[in-house]
Amino acid sequence: MTMKIKMGNAELTMGSKYMTELRSSNDIFDDTDALRQRLQEDGYLLLRGFHDREQVLDARSGILRKLNSAGRLDTNFKVEDGIIAEGAKSAMFGGPANDEDADMQPFYNLVNGDNVMQFFDRLLGGEAMTYDYKWPRAVGNGDFTGAHYDIVYMGRGTKQLYTMWTPLGDVPYEQGPLSICLGSQHFEKMKATYGQMDVDRDNIELGWISKDPIECVEKFGGQWATTPFAAGDMIIFGMFLLHGSVNNTTNQYRISSDTRYQLRSEPVDDRWIGVKPKGHYAWNKEKPKSMEEARKEWSI
Repeated sequence: MTMKIKMGNAELTMGSKYMTELRSSNDIFDDTDALRQRLQEDGYLLLRGFHDREQVLDARSGILRKLNSAGRLDTNFKVEDGIIAEGAKSAMFGGPANDEDADMQPFYNLVNGDNVMQFFDRLLGGEAMTYDYKWPRAVGNGDFTGAHYDIVYMGRGTKQLYTMWTPLGDVPYEQGPLSICLGSQHFEKMKATYGQMDVDRDNIELGWISKDPIECVEKFGGQWATTPFAAGDMIIFGMFLLHGSVNNTTNQYRISSDTRYQLRSEPVDDRWIGVKPKGHYAWNKEKPKSMEEARKEWSI
């Protein structure tokens, strides 16, 4: 049976020139040099079972309790099922750790834990730090994320900053897992134009270079890749890797998080650190420029 993957308004066939499977790097987990080389070559590292599964499910439960308290879950089902209430939308719980929010403590313990920090110490070759601001989210039915570089949202510090995407629960294809455009870390024209953008300075809508994955492949190159994820898996990638997500076509929230890590010795984007990070302080405060207009100016 041919597997169809929906991204935005496009349906991509698994195994075609547009879509393939992400590959695991568990085979080289203990070889730091090999991990660095693969991160350089592939643009990402997918590690299965990196987190303790029960710890991930505890983090998921806390976020589900918050969704339930906000009236976003269907009360005809168990909270743990994460069934979306009629009319409920996606939710974002972005911000720094809050010791008074008991529901979020398992999540903070997960992404700030010793195993995570020690892994980044080893991978980066020095003491690592993580941004205080975290990006846990619950993605609703029909929603997806368009193609983007993370650098446009957090590019004021070191460019050697890494995103860890963690599924908080099992995420099959249908629930909208992360998708990566392979080879996009080498799109030099895109890096020199779109990749220099700063959403607070330039005020461009969404920050997504495209909502059309087929256009990305035809115009820029590369190939999209995704995979089903299990609770405990994680994937990391750098600031100049084009990525987005598959559509969530289910009636369950896809719960996941984005967290960021870098060497403590390198410059930090001060929008995302401290007790009360200021975050995006100017973006969308006024009418934004369209990405279509910006792309014309960049000739991409």
